[in-house]
Amino acid sequence: MAVRNRSNPLALAVLICLSERPMHPYEVATTLRQRQKHESVRLNYGSLYAVVASLEKRGLIVPQATKRAGRLPERTVYRLTDAGLIEAHDWLTDLISTPVKDFTSFEAALSFLPALPPEAVVDLLRERALRLEAELVQAAALQELVTQQRLPRLFWVEEEFRTVLREAELDYVRRLAREIEGGTLEGLDWWAEIHRTGAEPVWEPPPLAAGAEAAADA
Repeated sequence: MAVRNRSNPLALAVLICLSERPMHPYEVATTLRQRQKHESVRLNYGSLYAVVASLEKRGLIVPQATKRAGRLPERTVYRLTDAGLIEAHDWLTDLISTPVKDFTSFEAALSFLPALPPEAVVDLLRERALRLEAELVQAAALQELVTQQRLPRLFWVEEEFRTVLREAELDYVRRLAREIEGGTLEGLDWWAEIHRTGAEPVWEPPPLAAGAEAAADA
């Protein structure tokens, strides 16, 4: 029985490619790049061959034949096993139906925001906003291109999703920068104080208003 290990989307990409027909790893990589899937799945040849070896060890793929083209080294062609087909179906089903926690770099940066002075963060957020705006311009140009080519929307929904995420992030980044600059972000006084005085960053919640304190006691 195959051991369940679903931490690397590149492994799913390999399984999906092999569900179409047997391929050697280089052909898998070429197929993914031709279809622009490397924009959604991190792809490099070193990790690809490690993934292929792992899938073979788990019994999800097996060698079918070897090929040689000219002076190039022999390439092993792999095919999907029945277990691999089931795993590809179940894995993709889970990814589509069940939200998972993605540890993004920007979320990590936001969690450590107080390590930088507020005014520096405003400048950095504005810089990020400019880059997001540029990415959205590029995304709009790409959408226009695929529309002209009459490429069905089915084949670029991932780019559509990335655009939605960029738009939401841009809106949030602009709003956060305005709140910091305008002094309306809760905790801003404490944040500015620790950078002004070099004090140890210990947060003390402000006292509750009289009405709120009574409600809390109740």
